[in-house]
Amino acid sequence: MARITDQMLFQLVHDFLKIYLPRHKCTSQNTIKAYRTSLELLFDFTKKQKNIGLAEITFGMLDYQTVMDFLDHLECSRGCSITTRNHRLACIRSFFRYAASMEPTTVVYQLALKKIPQKKTVTAVPKFMSEAAVKALLEQPDTSTAKGLRDRFFMILMYDTAARVGEILNLRVKDIHPGTTPTATLYGKGSKMRTVPLMKKTMEHFRSYIRAFHPNADCFSEEYLFYVGRDGQKRQMSDDNVQKFMKAYGLSARQICSEVPDNVHPHLWRHSRAMHLYQHGMDLTLISQWLGHAQLDTTLIYSHADTEQKRKAIEQSMDSNNPLVGKGALLRYQVDDEEVLKKLYGLK
Repeated sequence: MARITDQMLFQLVHDFLKIYLPRHKCTSQNTIKAYRTSLELLFDFTKKQKNIGLAEITFGMLDYQTVMDFLDHLECSRGCSITTRNHRLACIRSFFRYAASMEPTTVVYQLALKKIPQKKTVTAVPKFMSEAAVKALLEQPDTSTAKGLRDRFFMILMYDTAARVGEILNLRVKDIHPGTTPTATLYGKGSKMRTVPLMKKTMEHFRSYIRAFHPNADCFSEEYLFYVGRDGQKRQMSDDNVQKFMKAYGLSARQICSEVPDNVHPHLWRHSRAMHLYQHGMDLTLISQWLGHAQLDTTLIYSHADTEQKRKAIEQSMDSNNPLVGKGALLRYQVDDEEVLKKLYGLK
């Protein structure tokens, strides 16, 4: 094994990932994975750039210019988005803040990285499915089979709760609370817990699923709600498994409903549920709490996305004598209404 040149660097990386994040900050495994991946990518880039081995990397090599070159590499060579670039930078900065707090001699490196700016991003309008597309997808699984029963309930639960795929996969049987007002307890980013209501129809599917997959479990069971059988044991289902069956159902659903997107993925259900709630009049503050957003600003993307909601608001605010809402107005502006809205909102 090669001799490590900067023992302190690798010791701090170890303590950051293995002790500080999981024990002191109680960071989720998914978040820790993001930090680990960011540091691994930076180290791999530094190795190639300087033509050295991993053990030869030192704090001094991870300077302002190296990190800037690394971020450019992510965008230009790896095709990463600006959002991903900014996320990697945030992870790297977090490590250097930790290092500076533990070893004062590294403060100089932390201060250098603070000078690297986050790139401005354009707020992306979330993609979502129509209610017709959701219905078509839910009709795809063959519920006469165990797999079909499981897959359909998984998609129903994702849609009803508007949960992240990780939140659904982490559910245990005890986290679903039946009764006159059924709810589900979800554990989101940063281990934040929230409780969301479940619809009556969802609970009917839940009972069918439990009879098939957890026949002997009680309401306090710690078993994962969704699992795969392996070596005679029930193991937590992976997100790769979910991606795979959703993609397959998406392809088949598209044959009967053209509104189904080309790429059906788990997060699409979350966006779709949030948008449908907004379209049906649910307040954005309540949607924000439902989704587990730490800030309302995160939820505002749904208000930006729905042109039809804006159209209705404009029409309702106009006097009946206004020429825009007079006889034939809908036909008059049917083709160019998107352009009209852009002008009304100062976008043109």
